[in-house]
Amino acid sequence: MFKPLTLTTALLLALSAHPSPSPPERLVRVYGELETATRIAVIVPGSDTRVATFEQATHRPGGAARALLAEAGALSPGVRLAVVAWLGYDSPATFSTDVLTDTAARRGGTALRTYLRSLPQVPITLVCHSYGSVVCAQGAPGARVDELAVIGSPGLGDPPGALPRLWAGRGLNDWVRFVPGVRLGPLGFGTDPMHTGHVFETGPGGHSDYFNSGTPSLRNLALITLGRTAEVSRG
Repeated sequence: MFKPLTLTTALLLALSAHPSPSPPERLVRVYGELETATRIAVIVPGSDTRVATFEQATHRPGGAARALLAEAGALSPGVRLAVVAWLGYDSPATFSTDVLTDTAARRGGTALRTYLRSLPQVPITLVCHSYGSVVCAQGAPGARVDELAVIGSPGLGDPPGALPRLWAGRGLNDWVRFVPGVRLGPLGFGTDPMHTGHVFETGPGGHSDYFNSGTPSLRNLALITLGRTAEVSRG
């Protein structure tokens, strides 16, 4: 007798035809002067991040880093800020089984923690997009991080320790709002950080719009990075 597939089984079968690409791609690039910086932001991107598109548009890590650096400079002229675009993990493909689990995030979190410990002793803000927020939740505990800002996050999984102060933002048209805030065995990332963090205004944008010029999200991310958290507009 035919037995209908459960939603989870059907999803796994559909995604299994789209494995994550290999070999893995890694790139870490600094914007600004790291050695003389008085503040550092580290941007950790989400799924489908590749070296070939690293600098394309503001939703890619290089473009996001340049946008954040420019916004911070406009808000605080003369600020000595360095922004790191960190693709130091195996970014999973959006249409793959890998993106449904924290396996890549756990490995990436270990690498991120090691990198964070190598940075100068100045205030550090982690800015983490989408699946990158799961990586940050794995990497921040045990590292010296002052602020953790997540945008378009599907959840933070199971962090191995206490997190720094958590900020969360989500655009009104971000599709990630439809991701269930649950964890079923190895699948899913648990509680929505919009329910647990300090929620900041992002505006009406979608999943790729957080670093666009003129948006509340970019301004607020810059304010958090600058330590001017009292000026952050709340969502």
